[in-house]
Amino acid sequence: MPTPANRVANTALGVVLGLGCLAYEAEAGTAGERTAAVVAVLVCAVLAVRGFRAGVRCEGERLVVRGYAWTRVIPRAAVTEVTDFPAVRWTSPGGRRRWTPVVAFAEVSGELDGARTRKRSNTARLRRWAVRG
Repeated sequence: MPTPANRVANTALGVVLGLGCLAYEAEAGTAGERTAAVVAVLVCAVLAVRGFRAGVRCEGERLVVRGYAWTRVIPRAAVTEVTDFPAVRWTSPGGRRRWTPVVAFAEVSGELDGARTRKRSNTARLRRWAVRG
């Protein structure tokens, strides 16, 4: 799971965009512009909550990857690789090869060394979990 600092950083995307949308709404002239701004603020609120909850849970026989847009539940037996991106390569029950990014562990330029080290450690733990399956 991400540290509290990473959770705040992941939440910041939705918060900053939402504040920009609120500023636009305050200046919007027509009803259509205001409606669009309200919808955008709601989408940003969802992004902020999803960003806070972004992460990975390695359970007994399944992996739960929670990102900004969706949550993916992957059976452990279907996981074929954990890439450096980081992402999980897996095969669906129908035989289709899939790729699910792990946004909570993605490294960003300018982040603190402690955060980068923690993300790399979490990716390594995810790899070990996948190999044991």
